Amino acid sequence: MATGSDKEEQRGRPLDVQGGGQSAGVQAVGEVEGNAISPTGGPGVNHWQAGYIGHGGLDERGNIFFAAVEMTRMPMVVTDPNKEDNPIVFANGAFFDLTGYREQDVIGRNCRFLQGADTDRATVAEVRRALQEQRAVAVDILNYKADGEAFWNALFIGPIFDQEGRLLYFFASQMDITERRSMLESNLQAQKMEAIGQLSAGMAHDFNNLLQVINGNLDLALLVAGQTAAAEPIRRAQRATMQAGKLTQQLLSFARKQRLEHRQVSLNTLVLDFSDMLVRTLGEQVELRLDLRPGLPACSIDPTYLEMALLNVVINARDAMAGGGVVTVGTAVVDETRRAASRLPPGEYVAICVRDEGEGMAPDVLKRSTEPFFTTKGMGTGLGLAMVHGFVQQSHGRLDIESEPGRGTLVRMVFPADRHARHEGAGGGRPAAAPCAPDRKCRILVVEDNEDVRELAEAMLAAADYEVLSAPSGERALELLEREAVDLLFTDVIMPGGMNGLELIEQVHAARPGMPVLVTTGYMDELPARGARDRSLDVLAKPYQHQDLLERVQAALHARRAA
Repeated sequence: MATGSDKEEQRGRPLDVQGGGQSAGVQAVGEVEGNAISPTGGPGVNHWQAGYIGHGGLDERGNIFFAAVEMTRMPMVVTDPNKEDNPIVFANGAFFDLTGYREQDVIGRNCRFLQGADTDRATVAEVRRALQEQRAVAVDILNYKADGEAFWNALFIGPIFDQEGRLLYFFASQMDITERRSMLESNLQAQKMEAIGQLSAGMAHDFNNLLQVINGNLDLALLVAGQTAAAEPIRRAQRATMQAGKLTQQLLSFARKQRLEHRQVSLNTLVLDFSDMLVRTLGEQVELRLDLRPGLPACSIDPTYLEMALLNVVINARDAMAGGGVVTVGTAVVDETRRAASRLPPGEYVAICVRDEGEGMAPDVLKRSTEPFFTTKGMGTGLGLAMVHGFVQQSHGRLDIESEPGRGTLVRMVFPADRHARHEGAGGGRPAAAPCAPDRKCRILVVEDNEDVRELAEAMLAAADYEVLSAPSGERALELLEREAVDLLFTDVIMPGGMNGLELIEQVHAARPGMPVLVTTGYMDELPARGARDRSLDVLAKPYQHQDLLERVQAALHARRAA
């Protein structure tokens, strides 16, 4: 919203005189540019914010200026404030094209007929105040067409005076900026969600380090406690830390930074195998129906996270039907029209859909449904749909939600199809580690910037009779490797300073191609980066337990000996 100068200010400013004195105007010189969208592309200088004319009639329409006003595609209106209720006395053809009204429906009426239920009353009040003060005004306002369709209107209104300064008319030009406004709001929402995602990922990373210290020390304490009375409280504390770890995984899912183990999955098979769990989750009052498309192409996806996402959506569907009802879980091939509407890259896509008969969501609730910590439930974290949204995005798919109050909700998770089977190697139990050499212990270099986490890893490995070296940075690790023999590099990924864990691995492999490496991280944002993109990395996610660490270290050392 912006307003121009008042009459007293205008009197002291030079006028732009046109037509040998027939008209004059006060130039804008950068004022009255309150619209989000400016037709001129920037602050206007030469256009008038107020006009003075010598002849006030609207009857003479035979000149070039009237023809130009009728030919322009910009809607224009003239109102007469000297008549009761400031009615419209002229509108050009572009105004009728924009609004869908006919001339007989417009002339003689105040412009408020364009307003509707969602028109901002504060904006209307600002426009009314500017007109009362005989100032120019520029706003973006939500108006309505004759058929009830809402549109965003970039509106500019300016006063026209006679030579003595008496107000004759108001002139208004308009522009439909609905599409631009929608894109702006979408971009702002995307930026907000990205900022929340980065904050969530950073918090989860630091929280995982804290959980690693807590849980790891509880592991060590449990070894010391043995079968004493202290063992059970320690186990309870461990269970609590693992629950906290699940919360960080939900945050990382929203932020699209959790580690996904992609496998070729049939959505039909997954739904069938998981249906018993869904039935138990829905309870006795809600019926589960399956609508699975035969011959559905497989997709490459993490089945565990997909089950978590499906469970979250089904729980939401159950909670939306307090009196019971039917939840339908279906699968489908996404047609080209829907793919294009969802702005997905060309290709074949499959979808898993959950439909309920619940209360549905109002537009303002639907708009925020995937925001973290937003919930309409009395209890709940609000992370369910946020996690689902993040997981689907990270899987190169799209989450679509359709809902109306009283008509239920449809949640559609869309994923790229994958017809190329992946041949998994035959898996077996982890073999026991062969000794590094007959005359010495295996030596492991731990690289971790967090002192507490580093000391904990040292203690865990030393308790298993490994010899441990440690470094707080990649640069310090390279210095140690120049003079020390090391059998395994165990490094964090995210480290402040000039070198992260992936860059360290690249330099170590360049100098020692056979060096086994075990990577640990709180989240996977950095793993697809740089030259490590094509390497097969053995990754241990934080927070990890003592036994997990020892098993992964043994497997890495054994792989080296087997090679």
